[in-house]
Amino acid sequence: MTSAPLYTLRDVRQVYGARTVLDIPALTVQRGEVLAVVGPSGAGKSTLLRLMALLEAPAQGEMLLHLNDERVTAETASIAQRRLLAMVFQRPALLSRNVRANVAYGLRLRGERNGQKRVEAALERVSLTHLANAHPRTLSGGEMQRVAVARALVLEPRVLLLDEPTANLDPYNVRLIESLIREQHTAHETTIILVTHNIFQARRLATRVVLLLEGALIEEGSAEEFFDSPRDPRTAAFLSGEFVY
Repeated sequence: MTSAPLYTLRDVRQVYGARTVLDIPALTVQRGEVLAVVGPSGAGKSTLLRLMALLEAPAQGEMLLHLNDERVTAETASIAQRRLLAMVFQRPALLSRNVRANVAYGLRLRGERNGQKRVEAALERVSLTHLANAHPRTLSGGEMQRVAVARALVLEPRVLLLDEPTANLDPYNVRLIESLIREQHTAHETTIILVTHNIFQARRLATRVVLLLEGALIEEGSAEEFFDSPRDPRTAAFLSGEFVY
């Protein structure tokens, strides 16, 4: 794992209408780390993730993704560069096709017609081989999210972006998806950016943590520093459950 930066954000602001939802003077994401972005609802976590996924550009400032010695933005990224990223949303949007076809969909879009082994391996990783021919409408919420995770993993992304991937899931599916995240990071050194309101999940998974409150970056640091010796009293209050928002 190297210390070369993957993302650099400078004076980034995102504005929707007249409302500033994100205001980050500086933030760097290192290659190969698991960065957890925590904070209450409405803190700007998902907005930050969309910027990093190149789904939108900031209203002000600069958000750079460093790929193969090139500096990429949402406006300049090529299709090939975008394909190095994979995002899993909190509410997965699945096609009206069986589970296997959903997992294979990204590969088909890329023209990879011989990816069947990768699809079957991804289904096995998320424990859905027995449901490969099932229609999404017959799946539980946890099973649908596992399909979405498999659809991302089969693409072998360099960056995996996760937006509340276990929200409202039962403990079994939470454990399974968290184990997949750990495995992906350990085996492939994938850079993982995880948005979660669950501080216990962040502590279990993250190597570094960022706290957002009302769009502002309050604190960032290694997971150990963040949880054991927070510098900002608002961080300590958030971690203890005393912060009112």
